[in-house]
Amino acid sequence: MLQAGVYTYLPLGWRVLEKISAIVRSEMNAVGGQELLMPALQPKNIWEETGRWESLKEVMYQFQDASDKDLGLAATHEEVVYDLIRRFINSYKDLPLSVYQIQNKFRAELRAKGGLMRGREFMMKDLYSFHASQADLDQYYQQLIDAYLKIYRRLGLDAKVVEASGGIFTQKFSHEFQVVSEAGEDRIFYCGSCDWAQNSEITEVKAGDACPKCGVVVQEGKSIEVGNIFQFGDKYAKDMNGYVNDENSRKIPILMASYGIGISRLAATIVELHHDDRGIVWPESVAPFAVHLISLKRDEAARELYDRLVAADVEVLYDDRDVSAGQKFVDSDLLGLPWRLVVSEKTGGKVEVKQRGGEQSELMDFKEAINKL
Repeated sequence: MLQAGVYTYLPLGWRVLEKISAIVRSEMNAVGGQELLMPALQPKNIWEETGRWESLKEVMYQFQDASDKDLGLAATHEEVVYDLIRRFINSYKDLPLSVYQIQNKFRAELRAKGGLMRGREFMMKDLYSFHASQADLDQYYQQLIDAYLKIYRRLGLDAKVVEASGGIFTQKFSHEFQVVSEAGEDRIFYCGSCDWAQNSEITEVKAGDACPKCGVVVQEGKSIEVGNIFQFGDKYAKDMNGYVNDENSRKIPILMASYGIGISRLAATIVELHHDDRGIVWPESVAPFAVHLISLKRDEAARELYDRLVAADVEVLYDDRDVSAGQKFVDSDLLGLPWRLVVSEKTGGKVEVKQRGGEQSELMDFKEAINKL
């Protein structure tokens, strides 16, 4: 931690973020998202068009450069991406379109707390979609809900789609993706039988009431928000003059929705949901390495196994430190890689294979272990 809410990601942590990003990227590409990278340093004038230079003063880092020009660090990118779209989209035939990025955001949290759960600088995936009709927007919005749920399943998380306030932009609900956890800051009401769920800020039911959708008893719980999606409709078209001609040469607004996932928050959430009293238990999909290979006074044999694992495209962390066996085992549990392989005098010409979180280990020859992995 460099300061409250600002962190350096060390090699293992960075590998986790890269794994999460790769999963998110693959699912955004699958729904037609095109990746780009937008500026984090943004001029005041683009934000004045929507009135958010003033309304976001409390959360946006705003300052002047040496020439007294007002600038801000990106708390979000709706203004920047809509400016891009209005410059290059000239016809309804250019729509629909969706673009996304994975980039750091900056927000002036007064009391940054909870580690990576709520930072002042954090990594985020934000996708923006643009449409010529509300029906097309609604269809894509549902497609993104399905894509988000697929992402969370791949990350080993059971996320709920939760209705939340639409804020000042729309009378519709926005939607959050929440994971039930005592480490969460939010509180949601949800049904254990169907997919009904609402944030406590908007719900009119309470725990023990009948679910409005299926009648089963409603539950209440603390939760971690791991994503949100939001329909802006024609707000940005009106604020930033974003219009195109339709097939009848009538001027229509370019409708927009935004879809966010906190990459660094996801890493913290996975740890909250996947750990025991000895350390992290990473899901294989995001583990920094698949295998923790430990050598106990058998470096030559362990090195041979390491080389064979690398040749078989198995991601392996090789521990040949000159420390006690106990220290290596404690560190291995703490790091939480999915598989632990131990080569020692006791294993002879074989290797001891143990899954993180499992109780039993198994002796295998090198070929058998590599095939298993």
